[in-house]
Amino acid sequence: MKLTRRRALEFMAYTVPVLAAPRLFSQQTSGPDLGSLSGPFAATRASLKTYTIPSWFPDAKFGIWAHWGPQSAIGDGDWYARNMYIEGSPQYEYHRKRFGHPSKVGYKDAIPVFTAERWDPDHLIDLYTKAGAKYFFSMGVHHDNFDMWNSKFHPYWNAVDMGPRKDIVGLWAQAARKRGLRFGVSEHLSNSYDWFATSHGSDTTGELAGIPYDGADSRYSSLYHDYTGQPADFIKRAQPMGVVAPDVWKREYFTRIKDLVDQHKPDLLYTDGGIPFDEYGLSLVAEEYNTSAMANAGKVESVYNSKTMADCTVGTCVLDRERGVLDDIWPNPWQTDTCIGDWHYKEGYEYKSPKKVIDLLVDIVSKNGNLLLNFPLPASGELDARELQILQTVTEWMTVHGEAIHATRPWKIYGEGPSTRVLVGQEKFNEKLKPDLTSQDIRFTTKGRTIYAFIMGWPDKEALIPSLASASPQNPGKIVNVRMLGYGGNLKFVQDPGGLRVLLPELKPATADLSVAFEMMIA
Repeated sequence: MKLTRRRALEFMAYTVPVLAAPRLFSQQTSGPDLGSLSGPFAATRASLKTYTIPSWFPDAKFGIWAHWGPQSAIGDGDWYARNMYIEGSPQYEYHRKRFGHPSKVGYKDAIPVFTAERWDPDHLIDLYTKAGAKYFFSMGVHHDNFDMWNSKFHPYWNAVDMGPRKDIVGLWAQAARKRGLRFGVSEHLSNSYDWFATSHGSDTTGELAGIPYDGADSRYSSLYHDYTGQPADFIKRAQPMGVVAPDVWKREYFTRIKDLVDQHKPDLLYTDGGIPFDEYGLSLVAEEYNTSAMANAGKVESVYNSKTMADCTVGTCVLDRERGVLDDIWPNPWQTDTCIGDWHYKEGYEYKSPKKVIDLLVDIVSKNGNLLLNFPLPASGELDARELQILQTVTEWMTVHGEAIHATRPWKIYGEGPSTRVLVGQEKFNEKLKPDLTSQDIRFTTKGRTIYAFIMGWPDKEALIPSLASASPQNPGKIVNVRMLGYGGNLKFVQDPGGLRVLLPELKPATADLSVAFEMMIA
């Protein structure tokens, strides 16, 4: 049989040595020093409430994320490391077919497929910068407990010791900062303890029923966790995002993420959830801000993202909504994180269209938000052809319309049209509940005495904007000239009690089906 590259990579998946990294904290009876660097913040909610969001963040508006790691390399979508141990699930069946039964060949054995052999961070960051991204996020560590940096406190199960054998976070940071982008890392580690409990289970039916999966092998507890002392039914009742963990795990979580912050000094730190584990999480937020203050002559230039609104209502952090959009303008800058496909790369997944990406971006920005968009990478680290097409279309649109996005602020209302009458209310995962935007929908941004109006499709001959009427309740003021971004020269318009009517040029712009934007100067 010819040993092709693919077969060679899959062979590697069966040759992981029987080696477990030591449980550095397993015998520890007292927690590490939770004191952060000296600086303006203490690890208390009262202290963190005095935090102010730096001005660069609401100016940036658009970031791109590489939600990338061993689970992406397998190519069967998100939460693979958990779901492959759930008997009968699609990813369980996929794993059995490709690698073998999880009692014999587990997640640890699939990690070597993560090769990154064609990964070029400089090239990718060049593409993202051209697309208008002002910040970039690297995955730091997902729920799968695999660190994507040269982890001092998690040997072996990290990207330098295994898989790509590269400091992925460090090389991303170098490429982003070289091009003037702010750099962020995401950590999903706090949820790992109960999320990964499925790896300690077993089949309930069939010839291998009752034989434990490889997660139950104590030699690999540094990857799959040690559930000694937990109730016998813990595996069955563990919640995938319940953040249930003993103190020994909380201490390990704190030490590893502190190492990530101290090594790479991110401008943004994203936690997949709320601030976890009380003093442990609060100490990490303080560490992030104090590290920034030390690097910026006492000024905090960094951002911490929490998905819990109560965390971010006053100071403390920037609210993040996973795959979710607010219904109205939020008084503080906020962020939506979403993906063009599945969070971890999945072969054949139906991606968002460029139109959907632009609809989300404009709607979010009109409500004082930023969009963080994941382009999932496969094992190779190279965008696939469909992703490149989407990115190119977004780039073409942003080249023309970026001035109406970057460094703007909300207007008196975020928009008008049929879509504004659809209120979802649901905090997270509501993007699919939002209606598609059309030429009947309008969104607004401002910059000084300039109002930008996005028409979310190409209107027929004339654009009507009722909120800019001379008798509008919003009192926009007298408009003295109108131009369409990407079109040379001013347009003819009439501002009367019924609205602002703009006569459109005969030639339809190339990206007009995504949206067009009018720039209006106020006297």
